[in-house]
Amino acid sequence: MGVGVLIVTVLYVLANVAYLNVLPAAAIASAPQDRVGTAALHAILGEPGLKVMAAAIMISTFGCNNGLILAGARASYAMARDGLFFRAAGRLNHAKVPGWGLAIEGLWAAFLVLPRTYDPATRAYGNVYNNLLDYIISAALIFYILTIAGLFRLRQTRPDVDRPYRAIGYPIIPALYIAGAATILIVLFVYRTATTWPGLIIVLLGVPVYFAWRPRS
Repeated sequence: MGVGVLIVTVLYVLANVAYLNVLPAAAIASAPQDRVGTAALHAILGEPGLKVMAAAIMISTFGCNNGLILAGARASYAMARDGLFFRAAGRLNHAKVPGWGLAIEGLWAAFLVLPRTYDPATRAYGNVYNNLLDYIISAALIFYILTIAGLFRLRQTRPDVDRPYRAIGYPIIPALYIAGAATILIVLFVYRTATTWPGLIIVLLGVPVYFAWRPRS
C-alpha cells in the first residue's frame, strides 16, 4: 500500500509538471470544466488527444469502481446490522457477500446516473451524478479527517486493545494528514462555495434520517 501511494503521488506530481510545461497559466485556470489533463492532451495531440483521455478516464473509472462497489455494499451491510438500514442488506448470500446491499447500491447508482439535466447557460446536457460528484468531494474530506481523528480517539479510550495493524509514524503522520486535509477543506469552502456548501447540506440531511430510523432498531 505504501509503494502504491508513493507511485500515485509521483505520477500526480509529474502530471502537474507536464500541465505547466504544455499550457500557460491562463489556459490552466480557464480549462473547460476544470479538465486540465484533457486540455493538455488536446494541445499535444489535437483531436485524438480527447479520445486518448476519454479512454484513460474509462480505464481509471473501472478500477475505482471496483473498490467503491466492494466498500459501498459492506457499508450498507454494517448499517443494516446496526438496525439503521433495510434488514435485507444485513444478510450475506451463499457466496458470503451482501447480495442485497450490492443490488441496492446498483439501483441507487443507476438512479443517479440516468436522469438528465440541462444547463440553459451553456446549452449542455448533463446528469445528476456530475453535480453530486462536485458536491461530495468536500464532504468526503470531512469523513476522511474524522476517520484519522478516530485513530487518536481509540488510542485514548482503548489503549490496551490488540492492534495487528499499526499506523506508521504515529502520531506525526496522521496529524500531518489531518492538518493538510483540513487546509484543503477550508480552501474549498472559501473558494468553491457553489459546490462545497450544497455538499455539506446533503450530508446534514442524513442526520434526521438517522434519528428517524434509529427507533426501529
